Amino acid sequence: METFQQIIDGEKPVLVDFFATWCGPCKTLSPLVAEIGKEIQGKARVLKIDVDKNQTLAAQYQIQSVPTLLIYKKGKVVWKKVGGTNKMEIIQAINSFL
Repeated sequence: METFQQIIDGEKPVLVDFFATWCGPCKTLSPLVAEIGKEIQGKARVLKIDVDKNQTLAAQYQIQSVPTLLIYKKGKVVWKKVGGTNKMEIIQAINSFL
């Protein structure tokens, strides 16, 4: 099984959704992230990280509020969005790093 670090260090862009189950905006964003995952399959990866279950990881990446979306490319954060957004903005961001 790959570690988080191995996944984000890869060649393909990785969209990471830091969320919490109790977070209303996270619940709204979740189906969009799932749709995007299907659409970009093979070109990029999508990960969902529950900050309550992965507190150490959330702290390591300085996640202070949810939802927080990050795009990693070769281990570096190349895009960040805190709070709500729309599907088109996320797709455009991912496409700019393909």
